[in-house]
Amino acid sequence: MEQATPADELVEDKGAAPAEVERDAAPLKVPSVSTSNLPQTAAETVPGSGDLGGTDHIGKVFFTVGGNDYVCSGNSVASTNGSTVSTAGHCASSGGTWASNWVFAPGYDHGETPHGLWAATEIVSTSQWINSEDINYDVAFAKVQSDTAAGTLSETVGASGVAFNEERGLAYSAYGYPADVPFDGEGLEQCHGTTSDDTLGGTQSQGIDCDMTGGSSGGPWFIGGDAGGYQNSVNSFGYKTQANVMYGPYFGDEAKQAYQEAEVA
Repeated sequence: MEQATPADELVEDKGAAPAEVERDAAPLKVPSVSTSNLPQTAAETVPGSGDLGGTDHIGKVFFTVGGNDYVCSGNSVASTNGSTVSTAGHCASSGGTWASNWVFAPGYDHGETPHGLWAATEIVSTSQWINSEDINYDVAFAKVQSDTAAGTLSETVGASGVAFNEERGLAYSAYGYPADVPFDGEGLEQCHGTTSDDTLGGTQSQGIDCDMTGGSSGGPWFIGGDAGGYQNSVNSFGYKTQANVMYGPYFGDEAKQAYQEAEVA
């Protein structure tokens, strides 16, 4: 885990189909799950670091592809099975190969894993990402289980509500564990912004002002000003020629289908 490389190199120079991401007429919103018997750790400043303490349901993702170990970010989302994690597609499948040794560390904070490690038993992504690594559909969901916890993931750390087919141009709060300079991947960071369209690459992804770097991939985007909103995208990619802008895929029909398959696995 200490030697894992930020997974942004797995998503560099990925193509995008010109077609618009499909969207249902009616949005889908799945409410959040809270844990009444556990303290809810709001984002609080770690003295001397400037980054955020671990929010329970957000964490780091570790996995192996092609013999190399990588690190991303992820989030516990409300689901039928109670143990579903969202992340980016390139944090689950790359070059036609599914990731192995995939684990989620909720609440990770400066080397501490207060809720243990949760290993994936099934990973689901969009067919567009799996088949052609289309950056428009860079999202995945994993069903996980713990070797130590008695209950489900949502019973242990809670789970965010998740929303699909929402309006474009919303304001978001994005979270993740950036590991490339000037960050070190040890603390949770956040960004806030109103989305704009991708005018550089022409993708259907939306961008917000954000200085997070590699390692934050897969971290959740919440509608509104904090981590209590509905999750509606993930950190996906940025352009080297456009500083401090993070793009996230639009959560349309394909993302919803991947979620619905994973949440009942």
